[in-house]
Amino acid sequence: MIQRLYLVPIVFGALAATVIWGRSALRVHRMSRRIAAGQSTEAAALAWSSFRKELHTTIVYGIATLSLALAAVWSHPAVELPLLLLVVPIAMTLTYGQRFLEEAALIEQRAALERRAEEALSQQELAPRRWATRLAPEDLPEFPGFEVGRVYEAGSGLMAGDFYDLFQVGPNRLAGVIGDVSGHGIDASITAFQVKYLLRVFLRQYRDPAQAVEELNAVLSAQNRGDEFVSLCVTVFDQTAGTLRFSSAGHPPAWLWHDGELRPLRATGPLLTLAPDGEYSSFEVPLDTGDLLLLYTDGLSEARAGEQLFGEERIANAVRRDPGMDADTLCKSLLEAARDFATAPLGDDVAILAIRKI
Repeated sequence: MIQRLYLVPIVFGALAATVIWGRSALRVHRMSRRIAAGQSTEAAALAWSSFRKELHTTIVYGIATLSLALAAVWSHPAVELPLLLLVVPIAMTLTYGQRFLEEAALIEQRAALERRAEEALSQQELAPRRWATRLAPEDLPEFPGFEVGRVYEAGSGLMAGDFYDLFQVGPNRLAGVIGDVSGHGIDASITAFQVKYLLRVFLRQYRDPAQAVEELNAVLSAQNRGDEFVSLCVTVFDQTAGTLRFSSAGHPPAWLWHDGELRPLRATGPLLTLAPDGEYSSFEVPLDTGDLLLLYTDGLSEARAGEQLFGEERIANAVRRDPGMDADTLCKSLLEAARDFATAPLGDDVAILAIRKI
């Protein structure tokens, strides 16, 4: 006969807890054996520690269930005897207590290392995107009198060496720049970043872009970076004079739509750092409303279908077909055309910049 009814729900609760912890202990035991067979010593030690803790809790709940069940049906003082069995989990705690604490600290250290690893991976994923926004920002300031389109894609998915820039160099004077640093990865990206912002300084010092390019070549060549070369195209739009002044350091030809015709603007000097004392020239052309300048890096023209290149002529034909196309649409359509042409994903970085006088 049940002597203490209020203990009945507690007995069933303790029994349920015993079953839950017991099943958990069995699963952890199986996991521990698998880990011990194939994983590191540290992982196996942590697994066995987890099993001991689960077993310890199961025993405690089991003894509590037995004691409470006897107390519910029997009022004899001997009911308290099962509580003596608590000496088993107490002994386990005293025996393994220090080890439990050490293993808990180890688990905490591992968790901290995993968090740092996740943060590092997150930074690795984020870093290329942040560099890209510096080298080729999606959001450029609006410049009255000009319509601007741009596309930028890092072919490797990592740090890119292509860049473009568009900025004011004086009253009614706008500079448009595109460049490509040889190689990939962090070194090429750092050099691209350096070139981009040095040019901002030099183009404000010199009205002639060729002088700015010569100064930049001297600075880069003095750094002795071996086989790291830079191709560069610099244009300066003068709204007062209605002209475009152009200089190129070994860069693929830009295309200018003017007076109903498309003409290439080819290199006016060698690649940067190829010749420390290299000479660069510039030339000036008239610029009318509706004229379009298309700049790009060789990742576009060198997209491949087998041995065949996408090439300069396909780029030129895209402009000829619709010279009045929205500048941004033109850039995006050129990138899509190169992707469709290529038999494999584009392996090189691609930057495209289109500027129309309106």
